[in-house]
Amino acid sequence: MNVTLHLFAVARELAQSDTLELELPEGATVGQLREHLAAEHPALAEILPHVLFAVDSEYVDNERTLSPECQIACIPPVSGG
Repeated sequence: MNVTLHLFAVARELAQSDTLELELPEGATVGQLREHLAAEHPALAEILPHVLFAVDSEYVDNERTLSPECQIACIPPVSGG
């Protein structure tokens, strides 16, 4: 299935894009999405253990099943002062 991942802050900078179009197996989970990103987009691998994912505007865990209709966002930690 094809999904669109929206990237923010440092994730967007590392990927050099605000969205990524990804091909995942039907019924893939957020955990599988993390694994796919680490393998296919190595620039993101270092931050992936620290990012949160939101699906349809709600934070989710790695067990959440995805569908092509989902709005998926990758939200890295924020720092500043």
